[in-house]
Amino acid sequence: MNQRFNSESSRAVLFPGQGSQFVGMAQDLVESETLARDLFQTAGDLMGCDLVSLCSKGPQDALNATDISQPAIFVSSMAALAVIENSGGAALVESRATAGLSLGEYSALVYSGALTFEDALKVVVARGRAMQEACDKTEGTMASILGIDLNAVREAVEEASGEGIVAVANVNATTQIVISGEKAAVERAGVLAQEKGARRVIPREVAGAYHSPLMSSATQTLKPILAELKINTPVVPFYANVSGVRVSDPEEIRAGLIRQVESPVLWEPTLQGLVSEGMSEVLEPGPGKVVAGLVRQVDRGIPTRSVLGKESIEQLLEGTVS
Repeated sequence: MNQRFNSESSRAVLFPGQGSQFVGMAQDLVESETLARDLFQTAGDLMGCDLVSLCSKGPQDALNATDISQPAIFVSSMAALAVIENSGGAALVESRATAGLSLGEYSALVYSGALTFEDALKVVVARGRAMQEACDKTEGTMASILGIDLNAVREAVEEASGEGIVAVANVNATTQIVISGEKAAVERAGVLAQEKGARRVIPREVAGAYHSPLMSSATQTLKPILAELKINTPVVPFYANVSGVRVSDPEEIRAGLIRQVESPVLWEPTLQGLVSEGMSEVLEPGPGKVVAGLVRQVDRGIPTRSVLGKESIEQLLEGTVS
């Protein structure tokens, strides 16, 4: 059954992060919309690569690289928004709040008016490179722990710390927590989590230990870049990963972006806060449907529309979501 977005409802625009990329993403937009093509060309020129070709043809391994996937996802989200607005759908992307999953914070900050596209792109390109370099320096990994709560996962992480660095990386849902760190410590924490009642422990196919202390070199690289970044007060209320609450002060936003690379993403608390404040529908511009899936885990009654390709945008413009 289709549900119709209500312009009077409390819509949130939420953006995906790394891991949502796939070969072919935004290909039809780039081929049919000059506006989208120009955004990808701008990013590719800055990166020194053919980003259009990598997104449309792959290979997947190349697209998965942190220094490629982060700008690719960011530009895909920005292109989707731009095409919707340019096609007469500006009202459909108006919202009462915004947030982004890890990398997606930069998309949310552009959407909120806190950053320009050009400034955010420069940081995202630098962020992807710095995090890729951090991945190359250390043998890190991540794992999803399903079926136990955050306190139990924290206990497992603390008990496994004797094996090496391990930390909570993402609080995606009440009983879906991602841990990150050195391989032996992550594996040990997974075993301990199962002893505490975890239903499953799923190793993640990732290049490194994101949102853990193993990303410290990336933080140091980004600090001077973020120190110079011009950040405005958001026009659309913005919710930060590191706190899970609304942040409006530009310096507090800057501090959060610096901390974010090593700190856990408090996504489930963010969604819970948005629901408690009246969020009744969600728009997810960008590749994949990760955000939509996580929204359903918090409240299955909230209609969520993931849009990227031309067909999904046309359906949105027609006024319905499935």
